[in-house]
Amino acid sequence: MKKPVYFIANIRITDEDLYRKYLNSCSEIFSKYGGKYLSVDEDPEVLEGEWDYSRAVLIEFPDRAEFNRWYSSPEYKDILQYRLSAAQCDTILISQNS
Repeated sequence: MKKPVYFIANIRITDEDLYRKYLNSCSEIFSKYGGKYLSVDEDPEVLEGEWDYSRAVLIEFPDRAEFNRWYSSPEYKDILQYRLSAAQCDTILISQNS
């Protein structure tokens, strides 16, 4: 049975113009692999600890296989360079409990 996975990115943008190049194509590529934005928040409520990022992003994929297809796809690799050059990103992948 397929279980959704969730890609979580905490992003500290350092170059808005370069980051915009990433944003111009990422939604189309996410959706091609079944990914959908659940949240993009530039001002999340910090309950514990510290948060010094520009935004938090939560993207759902139907399963780990589709996530892997997306993350290793040539289309994503082409634009990933913009995100990595324009921002400091801490990302994790979590699975839904059964």
